[in-house]
Amino acid sequence: MTCAGKRMRRLSVLALLMVLFGGGPSAADEPRTLTVLTWGGAYEQSQRAAMFAPFTQATGIEIETVRYNGGIEALRDHLAQPGAPEWDVVDMIRADARAACAQGLLEPFDPDILADSPDGVAPEEDFIDGALGDCAIVQLVFATVIAYNDDAFPGEKPRTVADFFDTERFPGKRALRKAPVGMLEWALRSYGVPRSQLYDLLSTERGMRLAFRRLDSIRDDIIWWRGGAEPVEQLTSGHAAMATGFNGRFFHAQVIEGEPISIIWDGALLEYNSWAILKGTADKDIAEKFIRFATGAERLGDMANRISYGPARKSAQRRVGLHVTTGVPMRAHMPTTDRHMATAIRKDDRWYSQTEALRQRRFEAWLALGEKQSAKADQAKSEGPRND
Repeated sequence: MTCAGKRMRRLSVLALLMVLFGGGPSAADEPRTLTVLTWGGAYEQSQRAAMFAPFTQATGIEIETVRYNGGIEALRDHLAQPGAPEWDVVDMIRADARAACAQGLLEPFDPDILADSPDGVAPEEDFIDGALGDCAIVQLVFATVIAYNDDAFPGEKPRTVADFFDTERFPGKRALRKAPVGMLEWALRSYGVPRSQLYDLLSTERGMRLAFRRLDSIRDDIIWWRGGAEPVEQLTSGHAAMATGFNGRFFHAQVIEGEPISIIWDGALLEYNSWAILKGTADKDIAEKFIRFATGAERLGDMANRISYGPARKSAQRRVGLHVTTGVPMRAHMPTTDRHMATAIRKDDRWYSQTEALRQRRFEAWLALGEKQSAKADQAKSEGPRND
């Protein structure tokens, strides 16, 4: 069901009741539907099975989804439209939630809506540190990682972030998200900058120059992606030899679908997904009811046994076991295992929320420079050699 369908159904019900009774319907008279922005693909499939369908079964409230690819621009644009917002709940990265909260795009979050753990532990003790935000609640831990097509490298296999930038030893296209997220940290890590110093260095002009200089070295080999399902498609189709993307998507392709894909856990960018409520929604009451339901230990545990993202509360972590259909042990595939955490980069959410405009401006300038250089090269090629 689309947002347009939701809008038309509300209007048709309103018109019918006005004709029959000569007045407007109360909120209780209207069909209850919750619109959730989420990321599609294997991730959304897992949400539908672990959260959405059980919520509808328990409450009778239908859930419709809208594809979302991160950031806050889409939220700003939606709220700028006339009338009440059609979107209700957003599944968003914590750094984006903080930025959206600061710009007044989200409702304040009430921690009292959260349920205790099954054994009675209060949410503030059961959720991981930093989970409770001003406008959002962290629900899971994931990582943006580098992966590669096994068939692209029949001999030596890439193992590190530096290998992603080494197109001589490991030739082939690199698929990168078309957004300044992760790429700057990886660029500096390829020089050997310690993980603990990344954000301090990126807060300087020198750090930014170094990062974009490294990206320059692979500019001609980059292909871009926007949606979370694209990196897997680019790898399996052979269009890219290596790609960045979400660890759960690569897990699904590798373990569930049997694709020849391997994950490089070195430099995994550890991130957090949160539930938030869009500012001004008319369905805030059922949005809160959904978040309470979806962040329960049972739901989060079920989700983690479908896709390799770690639950954000301790009582749910204890429920992580075998994949629901394949029987694959899930703990080894979580980004939060000790082995993976040993080389992970903890994303600095505050740095991201404070540098959103700066990062985007520098990235767009870098893209524009590349387009200009490419146009000059094409022009020179078309003109051919000069015979002065």
